[in-house]
Order: sequence, then structure tokens, then C-alpha cells
Amino acid sequence: MKTVEEFPYKILEEENVFIPATDGLRLAARIWRPEGSSEQPVPAILEYIPYRKRFGTSVRDEHTHKYLAGHGYACIRLDIRGSGESEGVLSDEYLQSELDDGVAALHWIAEQDWCDGNIGMMGISWGGFNALQIAAMQPEPLKAIVTIASSDDRYSDDIHHMGGTLLGDNLSWSSVMFSYNTMPPDPALVGDRWRDMWLERLDHSGLWLKTWLQHQRRDAYWRHGSVCEDYSAIKIPVYAVSGWADGYTNSVFRLMENLDVPRKGLVGPWGHIYPHFGRPGPAIDFLSELLRWWDRWLKGKETGIENDPMICAWMQDSVPPNPDYDYRPGHWASEAEWPSPRVSNRRYIAGPRTLRPEDRYPAGEEEQVELDVQSPATLGLHSGKWCSYANGPDLSGDQRLDDGGGLIFQSEPLEEDLDLLGRPDVELELAADQPVALVAVRLSDMRPDHQVTRISYGMLNLTHRDSRQHPEKLEPGRFYRVRVPLCYIAQRVPRGHRVRLSISTVYWPLAWTPPEPVKLTIRTEKSSLTLPVRERVEDEAVTGFGEPVQARGPTLSVIEAPTHEWLIRQDLGNQWTELKVTDDRGIFRLNDIDLMVGACGIEKYGVATGDFTSSTGETEWVRTLSREDWHIETRTRTRLTSDRENFYVTAELDAYEDGARIRCLSWNETIPRDLV
Repeated sequence: MKTVEEFPYKILEEENVFIPATDGLRLAARIWRPEGSSEQPVPAILEYIPYRKRFGTSVRDEHTHKYLAGHGYACIRLDIRGSGESEGVLSDEYLQSELDDGVAALHWIAEQDWCDGNIGMMGISWGGFNALQIAAMQPEPLKAIVTIASSDDRYSDDIHHMGGTLLGDNLSWSSVMFSYNTMPPDPALVGDRWRDMWLERLDHSGLWLKTWLQHQRRDAYWRHGSVCEDYSAIKIPVYAVSGWADGYTNSVFRLMENLDVPRKGLVGPWGHIYPHFGRPGPAIDFLSELLRWWDRWLKGKETGIENDPMICAWMQDSVPPNPDYDYRPGHWASEAEWPSPRVSNRRYIAGPRTLRPEDRYPAGEEEQVELDVQSPATLGLHSGKWCSYANGPDLSGDQRLDDGGGLIFQSEPLEEDLDLLGRPDVELELAADQPVALVAVRLSDMRPDHQVTRISYGMLNLTHRDSRQHPEKLEPGRFYRVRVPLCYIAQRVPRGHRVRLSISTVYWPLAWTPPEPVKLTIRTEKSSLTLPVRERVEDEAVTGFGEPVQARGPTLSVIEAPTHEWLIRQDLGNQWTELKVTDDRGIFRLNDIDLMVGACGIEKYGVATGDFTSSTGETEWVRTLSREDWHIETRTRTRLTSDRENFYVTAELDAYEDGARIRCLSWNETIPRDLV
């Protein structure tokens, strides 16, 4: 990563500016803008997230926003209400009050003497979500957005659910926000009222996991903020970005297909991280790409970006399985439109443990076989996270370790390289012996040495087979035809390798286990895999993005180094298996503001072999902030269990000021299972 010191414009920084929002509240912003912009106004770029501009994202913010400001933009990093130094309480994600506050902030920015009235929004994850959502509200100052690692569908393609199944990351993410919401504002910026603001947050932010578990189907709660409800509401240019190790790749392709505005999609090999910090690599010079976008849509310059291919995707080469890649070899593949006419469907029919191309089946010679699968409660321990945070080892490992509990269909060695670009689909004719069941499907690359690398996967809560909004129980023993869409992918499977399809009835802890053991019966002649095969383009121009650059960030002193590890423990005597994830961010000092920051999270997911009511998820986060005369520590704990009828949540929050506990709150909640 190259650090740039000199820019076309000198930068003026305003460390803390209060922006009026709705309900009489004020939101806290950090602003970088060119010197002289009050006399010669410039366009503005807003990033609007709850992760604390003061200490949470300050390093990333300076690397990114300083660079853009140095090239002629006013960059505003705004904390959502109830976070950082912003007033109020943050009680859930993407509330209408959040979006209304964002619109109010856009109008305030447009009225400043340093802004020429043209504003863009950008952000990764939460900031990408609300950029899409606010764009759909059509505020006049907003002229274009860049949405990174976000979703157009909050129910079907977010961290909470997948195919109607309950994701383990629903617990994980709620715990992260439970912890974040315990953090006070900085007294150095808000003065003596910091403590009253802190206590208000501690008392009223609430337990988000309870709220989320009360909405287990696609109801109005999830439709709010899902721009897929009306793509036509977005009238401005959209640049959508994600990575193959991220959880939000699918929305890039849906946005390209369904929007009717200037749009561009970029998918690299990365996890949940900005592309200029991209891991797995290669990282790219994304800041220059942003300048091309903003110069075109906020300054009216002819940068040519609207003539770029609609989709640019990293076509990944085959690699051995590894939960922690630094780099994924491959090449850039581009398409002028999406769906692409250069991608066609190739169907494989399932046979007895086989996958055969449809055109290899002579008419009338299909072999009808019924095969059963009933997976152990522990299958899925090598699945990795739904959304990799580029902080390994959180990717999937060798799939042979999970395939023993599933049903395997496998092709013959490929006679030629197979380039996949798009979304694989699986159709199954199946019956279940229970009224509530899930099916997990994994697509893998089996290498000649028999190592198996997952390419893509999908899951379906079978009660959601016809509707996410109105699920229905299965009739045990009755056969149903279901479709399981897998995640989009760009992947080359080489000649001599095999394509493997793995089917299981469990995928723990990536998805919560069903209420009781399930046996599925698959009819092979009615079951198939459809692959999106891209024609080979030997003379395809190599797309170059350049090496990543950044502005200089704040000076840090590392007090305790971060550690990150995934450990699987098996107690054979008690038949108990547990995955322990340690996410220790260490302790560092932000030297410029003399602030010490620490955070450590531990997650445990356990289950007893064969006992589907034993599934347990436990999380604990400890966060600290301190100066010489000011010490804050908070501890949050969450535990999720279930039986056949209910989910059970217990949670605790303890907050300490200078070593004295000032808050001790607890929750004990029962939420009925809703066909999950």
C-alpha cells in the first residue's frame, strides 16, 4: 500500500461539527475539505455509519476521506444518532428516523458555503445500505452513490437469514452492536454531558437480537429498507461493489439487472472490506476508481467511467482449500451488460452419486434412484462465516471434513476448463420425514488429489419453498420440487477436476439447526444442477486497477497486539462439539487524541451429537476506553438456545466508570419458533 503525502488541494479538517437532524437532535461529523472551499465551493461525499468516527473507524477514515478531500471534495464522516458524539439513542438498524436524519444532513451539507450543492453517498456495509435506502427517497442534493458490501433485500440476503434459515451471524452481529451501543461519547468533544448521554444509551438501546428473532419471516419489518421492493425509486447513478469472500455479492448482480440508471458493478476476491485494503488480495487502487466515479457524476467531468463494462469480476483460479487466503490468483473478467449473452446455462442431472451433463443422457435412459440423507448436528463446522471480515481463518476449509455427513453427487473429470460466472441453481425433488426442515447445498471443486474447495453454496428452509412471507409446514413423506439458488460466483474449474454437489440437512453453526433431526429423500432423476458457464474469451483485455494508495492515517501505538483464531473442541465422552472464535482487537493508543482503545470478543457455538435441542450460541464482548483520568469498560454477554418450540435469549450488560460498576442490566426472553 502506497501512502500519498501531497495532493492537488491542501486539506482543512474540522474534528467535530454538529449537524441538525430530525427531532431536534444533532449528529456529530468529522469533515475534511479543501482549503478555500468556502470561497470556491466543491462537491461533497457523505459516509453515514454508527462505528464511531472518534476511535472506531478513524484510521480507515483518514486513509480514505483525506485522499478524496485532497482531490477536491468535502468529505463528511457522520455518526448515526446514538453513536459516537451524535445525540439520541440507536435502537435498531435502518430505522426511518435514521434515514430521515440522513436526508436532513444532506440538505444541511448542500446549504454550506463550502458545498456546491452536489453530494454523493458512499459506504461499506451499513453505509452502503443506507446509501441505497436514502437514494430511494430521492433527496434533491444526492446525485450518485457508491454502495459496498450491502444488500437490496434485508431479509433474503443479509446477515440475518438465508433462504429462510436463521444465520449464526444473526447472533454474532447482534452481539457486536450490543457491545458497540455501550460506548460513551468522548468528553473531550461533548464536555460534561458525556455521562448523561452514555447512561441514556445504556438504558434504552435495547436487545436487538430479541427484535430480530421476533421477525422470522419476510414481513413488513424486513421489507422496510429493501430497495428491491421498488428498484425504480432509485433515479441516480449507482456503483455497487463486493467480494467473493463477502456475504453481499449477490446484490451487485441484482442491482445491475434491475436498476434503470447509469450503473457499474465490481466484485473482487475480497472479504467484507474496502477494495483498497482488499483481502484476500489482490487489493486495488480503489480510491482512483472512486475519483473517476465522483468526478463524472458530481463534477461533470468526462472520465469515461460510464463507458466501462457494467460488470467487472475477478475470475478466481482453482486453489486448494484454505480458511485463510492472503491472495486468490485469477484474472479480471468484464461484461458489457448483465445478464450477459456470453453466459449460458449448463445442466447436470443427478444420478446415483453422479452428476452427468444433460446432453449425455440418452432419451429414456435416466436412472431413477431414491437416496436418503440425515446429517449429524455438527455438520458445517468447516463452513467458515457467512460473511468473511478478511480476518482469517473465517473462510471454508476442506469440504471432505463435512461431506461425510452429506449426500454427494460428483461429475467425471472435466474434459476442458469450465469458467463459471453467475448464480448456480439446484433443483431437487425431495421428501422430508418432519414438518420443518432445511436443505443445505454446496458446490465444490474436487482436485485430482481429492482436496475439495467450496465454490458456492445455498440453503433453503423447506417451509419457505413457496413463500418467504407465508411459509407452510411440510407434509412428511410427500415429495416436493424445490429450487435452491446458490451464491453468485466467478470461478475457473480446470480440466481434470471434478464438480461436486453436496447436500445436507444441517449446516451448523453457519445456520441454526432445525428443531429435530430430519431425513430427506432425494429423487435423483428429478434433481439437477445448473451452472452459469461463460464462454472463453481468450483475447479479453486485462483490466488494470493499479496498486492501492491511501492518505496518511493517525499515529498509533500498539499496546497489545490483536489475535484471531478459530478452535474446534470435541469432548468425546459427553459427545459435545464446540467452535470457539476469538476476535481480540488488542489495545492501541490514538496518540493524537491520547485515547487508549481496546476490544475483545469471544463466540462459542456448541451442539451435542444427535441432540438438535442442544444447539447453543454464546458471545461475550469487552470494550475499554481510557485516558489518564478517565477509564471506561463495558461487558456484554448473550446466550441463545432453543428447543422444538422456542428460542431462549439471556443477555447481560455491565458498565464500569473508573472501576466502579454504574449499570448492570439483564434480559431473559422467550421467542416462539416460527417454522424455523
